[in-house]
Amino acid sequence: MTVFSYQLYSSREFPPLDQTLKMLADAGYKQVEGFRGVFDRPEETRAQLDAAGLSMTSAHFSMDALENDLDGVFDIAGKLGVSSLYCPYLDAPERPDDLDGWKAFAGRLQNLAGPARDAGFEFGWHNHDFEFEPLPDGTVPQQIILEDAPDIKWEADIAWIAVAGADPIDWISRYGDRITAVHIKDKAPAGECADEDGWADVGHGTLDWAGYFRELKTAPVKHWIMEHDKPADDKRFATRSIEAARQFAAGLAE
Repeated sequence: MTVFSYQLYSSREFPPLDQTLKMLADAGYKQVEGFRGVFDRPEETRAQLDAAGLSMTSAHFSMDALENDLDGVFDIAGKLGVSSLYCPYLDAPERPDDLDGWKAFAGRLQNLAGPARDAGFEFGWHNHDFEFEPLPDGTVPQQIILEDAPDIKWEADIAWIAVAGADPIDWISRYGDRITAVHIKDKAPAGECADEDGWADVGHGTLDWAGYFRELKTAPVKHWIMEHDKPADDKRFATRSIEAARQFAAGLAE
C-alpha cells in the first residue's frame, strides 16, 4: 500500500502545527514534508510529530542554507528524522539565463550530493515551472540540472511540469529513474478556484493523475507528497486529496 506524505507548506495559513498534524493523522497520512516555517524549534516539532504518530521523512532547505550552513541543515534534519533533503526553489534574480549559467548551477547542486550522502541523507532538486522554459539556444534547464548533476535525485512536481506546457509523461519516461519523491497536486480548470491561485484538490482538477501514477510505477519513489500552494480549507484539501490519490495508487499494485 502506498504511504502518503503531506507538504506542511500547504497548511502554513492554518496554525497551530499540532492541530494540523492531528488532522493529517486522522485523514490517514503517515508522513509529512518539512519547510522553513517548521524548522525554528526542531525538538518541539519532533515531539509534536511523535505525538501525532507522524514522521517527517523529507524536507525542503534553501540553496542559501545548504551552501552556507550545511552542518546546521544536517543538525535540523537529524533532529526531525528526515532522510531526504530537497532544494526547492531559486528566486527569479538568482536564476541563470544561459547554458553556462545553468551548468554552473547544476555543478553547485552536484557539489552538495556527496556531503549529504556522507552524512546519511539523500539530496535532490525540486522543480517549479521555470526550469522547463527553453533557453535561447533551445536547451531546457531541467535537463541540464539532471544531466550535469548526476548524483542528485529529483523531487518531481508534476503539476508544475504541466503548467510550464511540458509533458509530464515524457519527463517521467526519460528521467523516472531519478525520481525519489513526487509532489501530488492538481490544477483547476481555467477560470476556476481563483481564490486558490488556480490550484485544485487532487483528483478534482484537470491533470491525468491516474496516468501519472501508472507511468511512475517503476520509478524509485520513496515519498508521495500531497501539496496545494494556497488551499482555502486545508482539511478539505488533505482529506479529498488522499481519498483520490489512494484510488490512483491502486493501479501500482496491479
